[in-house]
Amino acid sequence: MRSSSEGADHGAPPTELNRYSASSGQLPDPARLLSIVEKALDDAKAENVVTIDLKGKTSIGDHMIVASGRSQRHVGAVADQLVKVLKQEGFGRARVEGMPQCDWVLIDTGDIVIHIFRPEVREFYNLEKMWSADRPIERLAV
Repeated sequence: MRSSSEGADHGAPPTELNRYSASSGQLPDPARLLSIVEKALDDAKAENVVTIDLKGKTSIGDHMIVASGRSQRHVGAVADQLVKVLKQEGFGRARVEGMPQCDWVLIDTGDIVIHIFRPEVREFYNLEKMWSADRPIERLAV
């Protein structure tokens, strides 16, 4: 039977959490992750990239990024390239949905949720409008 540290060394994908060292005190840096994602999307020629700050709006993550690809093939290629970059940079536990159809691919890194759409699908769902709106002031029960 292997210990948990042996399991991390054999076959487990490298992640920022695996790299965490109690002696160094280094935790995954959300700002670094955001920078990596935005650069990877730019390198993959994603179009109309919008970053939405989710802090204080929801607990699903710190940021949401919405981007477009020109076609199903381009959406799939952008998503593939982003997932490869995330793995190379040590953020290998991203969950991916929508790859078979490539109309809308969702990549969830934990801190950042990335949506890559075909333009028609992006226009239909209009996530930017939904998530960019300011949160209404909540009423206090007296």
